[in-house]
Amino acid sequence: MFKDLFGRKKEEVDNPDGGLFEKLRAGLDKTRKGLAAKVDGILGSYSRIDEELYDDLEEILVTADVGVGTTMDIIDNLKDRIKEERIIEPRDIKIALEDEIKDAMRQSGLNNTLEIDPPPAVILVVGANGVGKTTTIAKLAYGLKHEGKRVILAAGDTFRAGAIEQLSEWSKRVEVELVAHSEGADPAAVIFDGIQASRARDCDVLICDTAGRLHNKKNLMDELNKISRVIDREYADAQKEILLVLDATTGQNAIAQAQVFKEACNVSGIVLTKLDGTAKGGVAIALQTELGIPIKFIGVGERVDDLQRFDIDDFVDAIFG
Repeated sequence: MFKDLFGRKKEEVDNPDGGLFEKLRAGLDKTRKGLAAKVDGILGSYSRIDEELYDDLEEILVTADVGVGTTMDIIDNLKDRIKEERIIEPRDIKIALEDEIKDAMRQSGLNNTLEIDPPPAVILVVGANGVGKTTTIAKLAYGLKHEGKRVILAAGDTFRAGAIEQLSEWSKRVEVELVAHSEGADPAAVIFDGIQASRARDCDVLICDTAGRLHNKKNLMDELNKISRVIDREYADAQKEILLVLDATTGQNAIAQAQVFKEACNVSGIVLTKLDGTAKGGVAIALQTELGIPIKFIGVGERVDDLQRFDIDDFVDAIFG
Protein backbone atom coordinates (compact mmCIF):
# COMPACT_ATOMS: atom_id res chain seq x y z
CA MET A 1 0.00 0.00 0.00
CA PHE A 2 1.48 3.33 -1.09
CA LYS A 3 2.26 5.85 1.63
CA ASP A 4 3.93 9.23 1.50
CA LEU A 5 6.79 10.42 3.68
CA PHE A 6 4.32 11.07 6.48
CA GLY A 7 2.86 7.56 6.31
CA ARG A 8 -0.40 8.71 4.71
CA LYS A 9 -2.25 6.45 2.28
CA LYS A 10 -3.25 7.68 -1.17
CA GLU A 11 -6.89 8.14 -0.27
CA GLU A 12 -6.02 10.02 2.93
CA VAL A 13 -4.37 12.91 1.13
CA ASP A 14 -6.29 15.73 -0.52
CA ASN A 15 -3.94 16.43 -3.43
CA PRO A 16 -5.05 18.75 -6.25
CA ASP A 17 -2.74 16.89 -8.63
CA GLY A 18 -4.74 13.69 -8.18
CA GLY A 19 -3.08 12.00 -5.22
CA LEU A 20 0.28 10.72 -4.11
CA PHE A 21 0.47 7.88 -6.60
CA GLU A 22 -0.24 10.31 -9.43
CA LYS A 23 2.52 12.56 -8.12
CA LEU A 24 4.87 9.58 -8.19
CA ARG A 25 3.71 8.65 -11.67
CA ALA A 26 4.22 12.22 -12.89
CA GLY A 27 7.69 12.29 -11.32
CA LEU A 28 8.63 9.14 -13.22
CA ASP A 29 7.24 10.38 -16.54
CA LYS A 30 10.63 10.50 -18.29
CA THR A 31 11.52 7.01 -17.13
CA ARG A 32 8.12 5.74 -18.25
CA LYS A 33 8.69 7.22 -21.71
CA GLY A 34 12.20 5.83 -21.83
CA LEU A 35 11.33 2.37 -20.56
CA ALA A 36 7.65 1.40 -20.54
CA ALA A 37 6.77 3.23 -23.75
CA LYS A 38 9.64 1.54 -25.56
CA VAL A 39 8.60 -1.84 -24.19
CA ASP A 40 5.08 -1.20 -25.50
CA GLY A 41 6.50 -0.24 -28.87
CA ILE A 42 8.62 -3.38 -29.13
CA LEU A 43 5.84 -5.73 -28.03
CA GLY A 44 3.48 -4.14 -30.52
CA SER A 45 5.91 -4.63 -33.39
CA TYR A 46 6.26 -8.39 -33.00
CA SER A 47 3.76 -11.02 -34.07
CA ARG A 48 5.45 -13.83 -32.16
CA ILE A 49 7.83 -14.33 -29.24
CA ASP A 50 11.39 -15.11 -30.33
CA GLU A 51 15.02 -14.46 -29.38
CA GLU A 52 15.10 -11.20 -31.30
CA LEU A 53 12.25 -9.90 -29.14
CA TYR A 54 14.13 -10.86 -25.98
CA ASP A 55 17.24 -9.10 -27.32
CA ASP A 56 15.27 -5.91 -27.90
CA LEU A 57 13.79 -6.03 -24.40
CA GLU A 58 17.25 -6.59 -22.97
CA GLU A 59 18.57 -3.54 -24.82
CA ILE A 60 15.75 -1.36 -23.49
CA LEU A 61 16.43 -2.39 -19.87
CA VAL A 62 20.18 -1.86 -20.15
CA THR A 63 19.65 1.54 -21.78
CA ALA A 64 17.41 2.51 -18.85
CA ASP A 65 20.33 1.71 -16.51
CA VAL A 66 18.68 -1.34 -14.98
CA GLY A 67 22.14 -2.92 -14.99
CA VAL A 68 23.57 -5.65 -17.24
CA GLY A 69 23.61 -8.40 -14.60
CA THR A 70 20.11 -7.63 -13.37
CA THR A 71 18.78 -7.33 -16.90
CA MET A 72 20.14 -10.75 -17.87
CA ASP A 73 18.56 -12.32 -14.78
CA ILE A 74 15.21 -10.64 -15.50
CA ILE A 75 15.19 -11.79 -19.13
CA ASP A 76 16.22 -15.36 -18.21
CA ASN A 77 13.46 -15.56 -15.61
CA LEU A 78 11.02 -13.99 -18.05
CA LYS A 79 11.76 -16.73 -20.60
CA ASP A 80 11.11 -19.42 -18.00
CA ARG A 81 7.89 -17.75 -16.93
CA ILE A 82 6.63 -17.47 -20.48
CA LYS A 83 7.23 -21.18 -21.03
CA GLU A 84 5.58 -22.15 -17.75
CA GLU A 85 2.54 -19.96 -18.32
CA ARG A 86 2.44 -20.78 -22.04
CA ILE A 87 2.29 -17.16 -23.08
CA ILE A 88 2.24 -16.92 -26.86
CA GLU A 89 1.24 -13.31 -27.59
CA PRO A 90 4.00 -10.65 -27.33
CA ARG A 91 1.56 -8.11 -25.85
CA ASP A 92 0.95 -10.47 -22.91
CA ILE A 93 4.61 -10.27 -21.89
CA LYS A 94 4.31 -6.84 -20.27
CA ILE A 95 2.65 -7.95 -17.03
CA ALA A 96 5.10 -10.83 -16.71
CA LEU A 97 8.00 -8.40 -17.20
CA GLU A 98 6.67 -6.09 -14.49
CA ASP A 99 6.37 -9.02 -12.09
CA GLU A 100 9.92 -10.18 -12.85
CA ILE A 101 11.30 -6.69 -12.14
CA LYS A 102 9.44 -6.60 -8.82
CA ASP A 103 10.68 -10.10 -7.96
CA ALA A 104 14.26 -9.13 -8.79
CA MET A 105 14.06 -6.22 -6.37
CA ARG A 106 12.44 -8.32 -3.65
CA GLN A 107 14.80 -11.30 -3.86
CA SER A 108 17.49 -9.47 -1.94
CA GLY A 109 15.20 -9.43 1.10
CA LEU A 110 16.22 -5.84 1.82
CA ASN A 111 14.31 -3.65 4.26
CA ASN A 112 13.07 -0.49 2.54
CA THR A 113 11.69 0.96 5.79
CA LEU A 114 13.44 3.75 7.67
CA GLU A 115 14.36 2.25 11.04
CA ILE A 116 14.07 5.10 13.56
CA ASP A 117 11.57 3.73 16.06
CA PRO A 118 11.59 3.65 18.98
CA PRO A 119 13.44 6.97 19.46
CA PRO A 120 16.00 8.34 19.84
CA ALA A 121 17.51 7.92 16.40
CA VAL A 122 20.46 9.28 14.44
CA ILE A 123 20.38 9.60 10.66
CA LEU A 124 23.82 10.14 9.15
CA VAL A 125 23.43 11.52 5.63
CA VAL A 126 26.32 10.90 3.24
CA GLY A 127 26.85 11.58 -0.46
CA ALA A 128 29.03 13.35 -2.99
CA ASN A 129 28.77 17.10 -3.44
CA GLY A 130 26.04 18.16 -5.85
CA VAL A 131 23.67 15.22 -5.44
CA GLY A 132 21.06 17.17 -3.46
CA LYS A 133 22.20 16.12 0.00
CA THR A 134 21.32 19.36 1.81
CA THR A 135 17.85 19.69 0.31
CA THR A 136 17.23 16.00 1.02
CA ILE A 137 18.05 16.59 4.68
CA ALA A 138 15.60 19.49 4.75
CA LYS A 139 12.84 17.44 3.08
CA LEU A 140 13.46 14.54 5.44
CA ALA A 141 13.34 16.85 8.46
CA TYR A 142 10.13 18.42 7.16
CA GLY A 143 8.47 15.04 6.73
CA LEU A 144 9.56 13.66 10.09
CA LYS A 145 8.45 16.84 11.83
CA HIS A 146 5.00 16.48 10.27
CA GLU A 147 4.89 12.94 11.63
CA GLY A 148 5.09 14.59 15.04
CA LYS A 149 8.76 13.86 15.68
CA ARG A 150 11.14 16.31 17.31
CA VAL A 151 14.04 16.84 14.91
CA ILE A 152 17.43 18.52 15.21
CA LEU A 153 19.95 19.02 12.40
CA ALA A 154 23.74 18.93 12.77
CA ALA A 155 25.81 20.76 10.13
CA GLY A 156 28.67 18.26 9.81
CA ASP A 157 29.74 19.36 6.33
CA THR A 158 32.20 21.97 7.50
CA PHE A 159 34.44 21.83 4.41
CA ARG A 160 32.25 22.85 1.48
CA ALA A 161 31.96 26.61 1.21
CA GLY A 162 28.45 27.74 2.01
CA ALA A 163 27.25 24.33 3.22
CA ILE A 164 26.56 25.52 6.76
CA GLU A 165 24.74 28.64 5.57
CA GLN A 166 22.66 26.59 3.15
CA LEU A 167 21.59 24.13 5.83
CA SER A 168 20.94 27.00 8.23
CA GLU A 169 18.55 28.60 5.73
CA TRP A 170 16.74 25.30 5.22
CA SER A 171 16.44 24.73 8.97
CA LYS A 172 14.65 28.07 9.25
CA ARG A 173 12.30 27.22 6.40
CA VAL A 174 11.26 23.87 7.85
CA GLU A 175 11.43 25.25 11.41
CA VAL A 176 13.81 22.79 13.03
CA GLU A 177 16.78 23.54 15.25
CA LEU A 178 20.32 23.50 13.83
CA VAL A 179 23.58 22.75 15.62
CA ALA A 180 26.54 24.24 13.76
CA HIS A 181 30.17 25.31 14.20
CA SER A 182 32.27 27.56 12.01
CA GLU A 183 33.53 26.57 8.56
CA GLY A 184 36.55 24.22 8.78
CA ALA A 185 35.62 22.87 12.23
CA ASP A 186 35.96 19.20 13.11
CA PRO A 187 32.80 17.45 11.79
CA ALA A 188 32.91 14.89 14.62
CA ALA A 189 32.82 17.74 17.13
CA VAL A 190 29.68 19.12 15.46
CA ILE A 191 28.01 15.72 15.66
CA PHE A 192 29.06 15.43 19.31
CA ASP A 193 27.35 18.74 20.11
CA GLY A 194 24.32 17.64 18.09
CA ILE A 195 24.02 14.53 20.24
CA GLN A 196 24.27 16.56 23.43
CA ALA A 197 21.57 18.94 22.17
CA SER A 198 19.36 15.99 21.22
CA ARG A 199 19.69 14.48 24.67
CA ALA A 200 19.06 17.80 26.42
CA ARG A 201 15.93 18.52 24.38
CA ASP A 202 14.63 14.93 24.40
CA CYS A 203 14.85 14.87 20.60
CA ASP A 204 13.42 12.00 18.55
CA VAL A 205 15.68 12.24 15.49
CA LEU A 206 19.07 13.84 14.94
CA ILE A 207 19.91 14.27 11.24
CA CYS A 208 23.61 14.81 10.55
CA ASP A 209 25.07 16.29 7.38
CA THR A 210 28.55 15.13 6.33
CA ALA A 211 31.20 16.23 3.83
CA GLY A 212 30.98 14.79 0.33
CA ARG A 213 34.59 14.73 -0.79
CA LEU A 214 35.24 11.76 -3.07
CA HIS A 215 38.64 12.73 -4.45
CA ASN A 216 40.40 11.17 -1.47
CA LYS A 217 38.60 8.03 -0.35
CA LYS A 218 40.91 7.46 2.62
CA ASN A 219 40.09 10.88 4.08
CA LEU A 220 36.40 10.21 3.51
CA MET A 221 36.58 6.84 5.25
CA ASP A 222 38.59 8.24 8.16
CA GLU A 223 36.14 11.08 8.66
CA LEU A 224 33.04 8.88 8.53
CA ASN A 225 34.62 6.31 10.82
CA LYS A 226 35.44 9.04 13.35
CA ILE A 227 31.87 10.33 13.26
CA SER A 228 30.52 6.79 13.66
CA ARG A 229 32.73 6.20 16.69
CA VAL A 230 31.42 9.39 18.30
CA ILE A 231 27.82 8.28 17.70
CA ASP A 232 28.47 4.76 19.00
CA ARG A 233 30.16 6.11 22.12
CA GLU A 234 27.90 9.06 22.94
CA TYR A 235 24.55 7.81 21.62
CA ALA A 236 24.74 4.04 21.98
CA ASP A 237 21.04 3.77 22.81
CA ALA A 238 19.97 5.49 19.57
CA GLN A 239 18.73 3.80 16.41
CA LYS A 240 21.21 4.46 13.61
CA GLU A 241 20.64 4.90 9.89
CA ILE A 242 23.28 5.85 7.32
CA LEU A 243 21.51 7.20 4.25
CA LEU A 244 23.40 7.66 0.99
CA VAL A 245 22.03 10.37 -1.30
CA LEU A 246 22.47 9.69 -5.02
CA ASP A 247 21.50 11.72 -8.09
CA ALA A 248 19.42 9.53 -10.43
CA THR A 249 20.34 11.69 -13.43
CA THR A 250 23.94 10.42 -13.26
CA GLY A 251 22.87 6.86 -14.08
CA GLN A 252 25.75 4.40 -13.83
CA ASN A 253 27.89 7.01 -12.06
CA ALA A 254 25.44 6.80 -9.15
CA ILE A 255 26.26 3.10 -8.87
CA ALA A 256 29.99 3.89 -8.86
CA GLN A 257 29.45 6.43 -6.06
CA ALA A 258 27.40 3.90 -4.10
CA GLN A 259 30.24 1.40 -4.32
CA VAL A 260 32.69 3.93 -2.86
CA PHE A 261 30.44 4.85 0.04
CA LYS A 262 29.53 1.22 0.67
CA GLU A 263 33.23 0.56 1.22
CA ALA A 264 33.66 3.70 3.31
CA CYS A 265 30.77 3.14 5.72
CA ASN A 266 27.95 0.77 6.54
CA VAL A 267 25.29 2.37 4.31
CA SER A 268 21.84 1.22 5.46
CA GLY A 269 19.75 2.88 2.75
CA ILE A 270 19.69 5.05 -0.34
CA VAL A 271 17.84 8.27 -1.11
CA LEU A 272 17.57 8.57 -4.89
CA THR A 273 17.01 12.19 -5.90
CA LYS A 274 15.98 13.97 -9.11
CA LEU A 275 14.05 11.04 -10.57
CA ASP A 276 11.71 13.54 -12.18
CA GLY A 277 14.61 14.85 -14.28
CA THR A 278 15.83 11.64 -15.90
CA ALA A 279 14.78 8.75 -18.11
CA LYS A 280 17.24 6.54 -16.25
CA GLY A 281 15.04 5.68 -13.29
CA GLY A 282 15.94 2.05 -13.89
CA VAL A 283 19.09 2.74 -11.90
CA ALA A 284 16.91 2.22 -8.80
CA ILE A 285 16.52 -1.42 -9.82
CA ALA A 286 20.26 -1.90 -10.29
CA LEU A 287 21.16 -0.22 -7.00
CA GLN A 288 18.99 -2.55 -4.98
CA THR A 289 19.63 -5.78 -6.88
CA GLU A 290 23.33 -5.46 -7.75
CA LEU A 291 24.67 -3.56 -4.74
CA GLY A 292 22.35 -4.97 -2.10
CA ILE A 293 21.48 -1.56 -0.62
CA PRO A 294 17.79 -0.82 0.00
CA ILE A 295 16.28 2.32 -1.46
CA LYS A 296 14.37 4.06 1.32
CA PHE A 297 13.31 7.36 -0.26
CA ILE A 298 12.97 8.81 -3.74
CA GLY A 299 12.77 12.43 -4.83
CA VAL A 300 10.19 13.14 -7.53
CA GLY A 301 10.12 16.94 -7.50
CA GLU A 302 11.61 20.10 -6.08
CA ARG A 303 8.97 20.92 -3.46
CA VAL A 304 9.73 20.22 0.18
CA ASP A 305 7.04 17.53 0.27
CA ASP A 306 8.25 15.75 -2.88
CA LEU A 307 10.35 13.19 -1.02
CA GLN A 308 8.48 9.88 -0.81
CA ARG A 309 9.07 6.60 0.93
CA PHE A 310 10.12 3.93 -1.56
CA ASP A 311 7.78 1.04 -2.32
CA ILE A 312 8.76 -1.56 -4.94
CA ASP A 313 5.24 -2.27 -6.20
CA ASP A 314 4.28 1.38 -6.54
CA PHE A 315 7.58 2.30 -8.16
CA VAL A 316 7.22 -0.34 -10.90
CA ASP A 317 3.48 0.29 -11.29
CA ALA A 318 4.12 4.01 -11.73
CA ILE A 319 6.58 3.30 -14.54
CA PHE A 320 4.50 0.73 -16.41
CA GLY A 321 0.97 1.77 -15.43
